[in-house]
Amino acid sequence: MENQDVEYSVDAVEGQLVISDSDGNTPDDNRYYSLPEWGPSDGFELREEFVNNLHAPLAREELQSAMHSGRGVFKNFRNALKNYPEIDKRWHIYKHRFMSARINEWYNSLREIWGLEKLDQLPESDDTLVHDDFSFKEYDYAADKQTILLNITADSCEDETLPLEVNRAFYELWRTQFEGAFDNQIGYICSSLSDDFAGCIIAAPLSQNQEKIVAITSLFVPEQFRGLGIGTELIDMCISSLRNCGKEWVLIPNTIAPDILQPLLTRTGFRKINSGYILSL
Repeated sequence: MENQDVEYSVDAVEGQLVISDSDGNTPDDNRYYSLPEWGPSDGFELREEFVNNLHAPLAREELQSAMHSGRGVFKNFRNALKNYPEIDKRWHIYKHRFMSARINEWYNSLREIWGLEKLDQLPESDDTLVHDDFSFKEYDYAADKQTILLNITADSCEDETLPLEVNRAFYELWRTQFEGAFDNQIGYICSSLSDDFAGCIIAAPLSQNQEKIVAITSLFVPEQFRGLGIGTELIDMCISSLRNCGKEWVLIPNTIAPDILQPLLTRTGFRKINSGYILSL
């Protein structure tokens, strides 16, 4: 369908692709059938829809720039995707599903003409996609503390609407809380296939007298990896572990729960209370 140089048909008797207009393979809607129409404008619209629905800000901005770069749009789009291997994989899955649906619709229209029952197209599940693209491991205080401190910096958490000194103050609040809670911590670290830090979640009891209540002391996904389902998976894994350990309540202080996290926390069962979030296990 995407080949703009050669026109193919389907030989319905042999069940294979043949080059049209050669050796009598001209489409005749009897034995030889033209493929669904697909031109450069279709390819552009498909890419544009994918980018517009992408929830990874850095990648979306770069891909949108490539989509409006003039000549060589598809090549520029492909080159931009090389900077985001995980999103590149999602693009190919997205494209495969869309093209498959288009072909399925075309084939069912032929089956209707032939007096045959239409075939259903079951969507492929992508529940494990994040585990195909990333690795998750349990948090180890001794081995992973420094990794988190190196990757969660004041600059990476900066809110552009706040003065620099306020941003630094919030960062110091988080760091004090994180470094002070090291007993019985539960959490997970996420890494990309190239072993880049891609996120973390850490939970710790509030005190020795409140073992059933824990606070999330870190929940962070670097900007280049946001919108890929990492945050949801980290929360789900952590909640499962806390529930298995007999914990009853999970609190998220406002210092690590910016507004951008609200949809994610709501989806995973948290409710907003005062200036933070709470979840009953």
